[in-house]
Amino acid sequence: MSVPARPASVGALAASVRAALPAEHTLFLALGDCVVEVRASRADLREALAGYFNEFLCPPPPPGAADILVTAHEAPAPELDLPLAEKAPDPGKAKVKEQWADLPDGRVVRKRLTGMVFAFGGGVNVAVGPCLDNPNQVVNFVNNRFIEGKLDAGCLLGHAAGVALGGRGLALAGFSGMGKSTLALHLMSRGTDFVSNDRVLLREEPGGGATMFGVAKHPRINPGTALANPDLADIVAPGDRGRFLALPEAELWALEHKYDALIGQCFGPGRFRLRAPMDGLALLNWQRGAGPMRARLVDPARRTDLLPAFMKATGLFYRPADPARPQDPPMSDYVRALSRCAVIELAGGVDFDAAADVCLEFLKTGATPGAQPQA
Repeated sequence: MSVPARPASVGALAASVRAALPAEHTLFLALGDCVVEVRASRADLREALAGYFNEFLCPPPPPGAADILVTAHEAPAPELDLPLAEKAPDPGKAKVKEQWADLPDGRVVRKRLTGMVFAFGGGVNVAVGPCLDNPNQVVNFVNNRFIEGKLDAGCLLGHAAGVALGGRGLALAGFSGMGKSTLALHLMSRGTDFVSNDRVLLREEPGGGATMFGVAKHPRINPGTALANPDLADIVAPGDRGRFLALPEAELWALEHKYDALIGQCFGPGRFRLRAPMDGLALLNWQRGAGPMRARLVDPARRTDLLPAFMKATGLFYRPADPARPQDPPMSDYVRALSRCAVIELAGGVDFDAAADVCLEFLKTGATPGAQPQA
């Protein structure tokens, strides 16, 4: 399909797409305190999204009561006659993956590798292109609309997983490749609930303490993570299991092959909740072969070297509703917010079982066994 030759606004682009490809297949998602209405142009696209978001499907609210509306339109990759800027690759990456343009009422983002186009602003949220070939990009777009709402409400974005047990919650962060999702899944096997995989929204509470909101995104794990956890092992096809296990450990953990670990399928229904108190943050700062794992309580104001592991840039899919709000808050905001919870550095050698012991005891009692004094 074609979009307007040079759309003057996100609203005009959305109106054109919705007229050409009506989105009449609807599902509703309860993402914590936020209800999202998703309309798809095809029934099979609706079913693909419903399968992924199965844990969060909810009955229709009264007409017009949903907090967010997203429409997804299956089509060949559309052509855009817009002067698109290129987003610089992430550190350590070489390929330009995204292009974007700001219009008076919002932003248009194009994925270079897939041709998917996303437009958002002023309450309009549209995904158009080969959605069925790229369902994860549509899922991410829906979740980014939820994140946008929480950021506009004053939350901080954290690059972290999250788990909870009873009335206590713990975020898990770490520098690239440290294994926060793997640790979260180890804790799931020991009885915790899942709050989030890769992003948390941190809110300071007026009476003290903090709350974390999770994102409805299932973990994407590599074969090493799957094969190391009996609850996940069935994700790997039997024909691949022997081949992967024959690899040296370092090669197995470095494989780029990814699987979606659907929480409900792996651990049973009712184990994925999107809100919990944030009583603590465990920061993974360990290395393979570096001896026993060590747990240490740290002061975020004195260990600002650790905070970039938790801080997350908001990226192209967020435009502040308030132009005076900075795109990305300063580190001092994170220091202040994290002072409301315990921050635990897990250093020394990589040991997921020992780390799970520390995290589980913290969730049960608030204590950090064996932890060294604050540094």
